[in-house]
Amino acid sequence: MNLRHARQHPVSHAVSRSVCAALLLTGGALAAGVQAGGPAPAALKVVAAAAAPGAAVVAYDGVVEALRQTTVAAQVPGAVVQLAVRPGDRVAAGQLLVQIDARAAAQTAEAGAAQVRAARAALDVAAKDLERQRSLFADRFISAAALDRAEAEYRAAQAQAGAQVAQADAARTQTGFFTVRAPYAGVVAEVPVTLGDMAMPGRTLVTLYDPGALRVAAAVPQSVAARVGAGAAVRIELPALPALPGARRMVSPARLQVLPAADAATHTLTVRADLAPRTEGLVPGQFARLWLPAATGAEGDAGARGASPWVPLSAVVRRAEMTGLYVLDAQGRPLLRQVRLGRSDGERVEVLSGLGAGERVAAEPQAAARVVAAR
Repeated sequence: MNLRHARQHPVSHAVSRSVCAALLLTGGALAAGVQAGGPAPAALKVVAAAAAPGAAVVAYDGVVEALRQTTVAAQVPGAVVQLAVRPGDRVAAGQLLVQIDARAAAQTAEAGAAQVRAARAALDVAAKDLERQRSLFADRFISAAALDRAEAEYRAAQAQAGAQVAQADAARTQTGFFTVRAPYAGVVAEVPVTLGDMAMPGRTLVTLYDPGALRVAAAVPQSVAARVGAGAAVRIELPALPALPGARRMVSPARLQVLPAADAATHTLTVRADLAPRTEGLVPGQFARLWLPAATGAEGDAGARGASPWVPLSAVVRRAEMTGLYVLDAQGRPLLRQVRLGRSDGERVEVLSGLGAGERVAAEPQAAARVVAAR
């Protein structure tokens, strides 16, 4: 009778499992079926959380930046008639980005070319007239004053032709401003205009950056910045990069730079850490951290990390948005506890909060989960 009832109502069992899982996450209903003072199950592999040796370091929040990021702005007014790129597109140097209506500019350039032709024709007439006047003057048919007037008219025609050529060149150059092209190969970050928008000189049309050269910038106290570049080890934490479960991605900088000017309000200096060329998976604006050696007397800083416990990466449990460890209580029972992780060396990971040094942790989460389910 009970078996038939269980088969007819499988949903009740699923609900019971969900409730049980929720209780496990909150630490409730864990004492059922376990004798007080019992040791850890023999099949459960246990490791003790231990602090990693080494000097204290401090984490400072930073941001990913592009070494070369350009705001391409309009140089001439006009309506946007073509958008050739979208955010995220990769472009080559010289590739078309935006086209601005250039019909009026083209007409102005054509008019300038016509004026050049007219000025050159007038110059030819003045040159021929000057030759005739010189011939007549040589035969004493005209006065010196008449020859001087002919020479002045020729020089004026020559200057007028030069001015018209310069104006035509300026109009032709102006026409090129209506076609906006990429100054270098890169990725389009933003296109803040749409078709039909009126472009004005100085208005941003496209934001472009070079993805092959990125860096992390962070503001740090002067006492800490003074230690950068003196052979001290610096690490970059990049949470956006793919990493092992429960760990943070840590890389070494290719080059370090401390800007010489301090912020007058915060009295901090900006530290720039260049990433290795062609680092994939990052875009400007993403969150990052710089782990720097703590300055003398900075051990009391809230960001200092020198004695945090470390556990094997294999012991980390990730369930949706929760990161945890199976920690053994005084009776040897594995309890799932939420923790916050920090650095990782590839095999172990630092536990910033939720675990104390010396506490016992189940090295195999799946085995610990089976022990919990068996109770």
